[in-house]
Amino acid sequence: MPASSDRQAVEIEGHRLSLSHLDRVLFPASGHTKAQVLHYYARVAGVLLPHATGRPASFVRAPEGLTGQSWVAKNPPGGVPGWVSVVPVEHREGVTEQVVIDSAAALIAMANLGAYEVHVPQWTAAAGPDAHDRLVLDLDPGPGADLVLCCRVAQRLRQLLDDDGLTAHAVVSGSKGLHLYAALCPTPGRAASAYAKELAGRMQGEHPGLVVASMARAARRGKVFIDWSQNASAKTTAAPYTVRLRDRPGVAAPVGWDEIAACADPGELAFTPEEVLDRVAAHGDLLAPLTGDDTRRPLP
Repeated sequence: MPASSDRQAVEIEGHRLSLSHLDRVLFPASGHTKAQVLHYYARVAGVLLPHATGRPASFVRAPEGLTGQSWVAKNPPGGVPGWVSVVPVEHREGVTEQVVIDSAAALIAMANLGAYEVHVPQWTAAAGPDAHDRLVLDLDPGPGADLVLCCRVAQRLRQLLDDDGLTAHAVVSGSKGLHLYAALCPTPGRAASAYAKELAGRMQGEHPGLVVASMARAARRGKVFIDWSQNASAKTTAAPYTVRLRDRPGVAAPVGWDEIAACADPGELAFTPEEVLDRVAAHGDLLAPLTGDDTRRPLP
């Protein structure tokens, strides 16, 4: 995968792609170009794909980068190659076709069309939206709170999940907060949401000065909001290892519990794409246990 020149024809997994606007600066604050983002996705695909394959994806598209418009897209954009897999997904507004990122070629093809952020649900297209195979808790710091406080909350949530027979895995969101995942036996979406909501309420009851489970934004100042609603079948979460469209390119990066415990400054767990590639080279996929069938557990 080239990391420079404005236009390049490449072959990836037997598919030919014409990569365009490679010199376009997507992140003015850091200078990261489209070529660098595509290069990142080419190298990280091996660990990203196990967490996205089979799941109908939505994307944050920003073809011009941070200086242009951005929007959430569910339908495949114009120009998507015919070999990119799509599946029908039923939404409240009707059935839509959505892309499934099942190969490095598909990942890069979508990024080439400006779909830089990948978001996926907690279920696969094969099993259907009423068979969630993972639980997610999105820890979002309100005004006056930060990632350090999210880490303290995550440590207690890990204990509660463990008490319920579930193993928690941590991913920094690439924005301000933290995602906690646990592998589930196939579980109805409503049951997963109800459990996550109850767990968030338990945390708020234990630590009312630090945690809020309410959707009301006015209640979040100085606290960590535990967003349990992303377990709804219609919701998606930033896929592990996706680039995030922030002032500087963040990444939804898996982290170890030792890193969570040691975090004393948000910057310690903020990673660039290049740093994530170094982490993968050194440690492999820290989130790999989430995808193993032998790690799946039922809700209590």
